[in-house]
Amino acid sequence: MNLSMTQVGGQLLLVPQFTLAADTAKGLRPGFSTAAPPEQGRRLFDVLVQAARAELGTVETGLFGAHMQVSLTNDGPVTIWLES
Repeated sequence: MNLSMTQVGGQLLLVPQFTLAADTAKGLRPGFSTAAPPEQGRRLFDVLVQAARAELGTVETGLFGAHMQVSLTNDGPVTIWLES
């Protein structure tokens, strides 16, 4: 937990997911009006990918706007649950 990804030889997968901007404060359906417009989101994601690749070299990505199923195994010392 005290070592960087480069120190441990880790790999990075960046997956664009607009649903992280969901507002679930009221109603039965999430609202996405606070999310960036798709083209702005794509540009921001591309900037993040380029910065990560400049720092780490190989970085895998999901496809922006695609329907993806991502599976992972949490293999770390802690899990941090974020709530707002």
